[in-house]
Amino acid sequence: MPRYKTFRTQDFQIGKINVEVSRKNVKNLNLRVYPPKQKIQVSAPRSVPDSIIEDFLRAKLPWIREQLSKTEKFTVAKDPAFIDGEKHSIWGKEYQLKIVEEHKSPKVILKDNMVKMHVRPGSDNQKKAKVLKEWYRAELKKEIPKLIKKWEPIMNVSVTEFGVKDMKTRWGTCNIRAQRIWLNLQLAKKRPELLEYVVVHEMTHLHERLHNKRFYGLMKKFLPNWKSLKNELNGKNSMKNC
Repeated sequence: MPRYKTFRTQDFQIGKINVEVSRKNVKNLNLRVYPPKQKIQVSAPRSVPDSIIEDFLRAKLPWIREQLSKTEKFTVAKDPAFIDGEKHSIWGKEYQLKIVEEHKSPKVILKDNMVKMHVRPGSDNQKKAKVLKEWYRAELKKEIPKLIKKWEPIMNVSVTEFGVKDMKTRWGTCNIRAQRIWLNLQLAKKRPELLEYVVVHEMTHLHERLHNKRFYGLMKKFLPNWKSLKNELNGKNSMKNC
């Protein structure tokens, strides 16, 4: 997405909530909420009156409060030690780690209940983490195209491009204009059904940009059990958010 120059920044307070508003050369008001940081940002056209921004924020206030309450959307886990026997989640199952040091290109192999990480001798944890992340990325890039191909004719939309990145506050995003979706690298740790839910969610934005009644109606049509999948993904039931 293009980066717009910020001409000035203002602080608004709506319902005792502070909002940072940046004036930019954008056409629409764009609202972003970051629950872990308890931060709200708005990008606003340079010429739009303050009163319009205030009305916009008041209308969005219930949604903003709901988003700010999701401070535990992502489980905060300690950094892995990358030692033998340590457990790592892959597609919703736990595997015991086995480190194999050899003078060959790094690779990851799943076998039975074990995940073998082949690394060069002397590799530190940063290198091992990178090897595992790239393997997760490769796994997702094998599965995501299958899901897109499955759902495009069902949903009557077209995805021109997809990507995988390690996001801190979102499971996925959609660039409607470019028809491009991004999926969170951490989804490789979840059950495949949860990856499918996020893919469908982002593809539904190609029909409806907002999270409104129409959007959720489409979600129910395409994926009737989407709410239970969402709750599982966000840790709102008895299942562990691995």
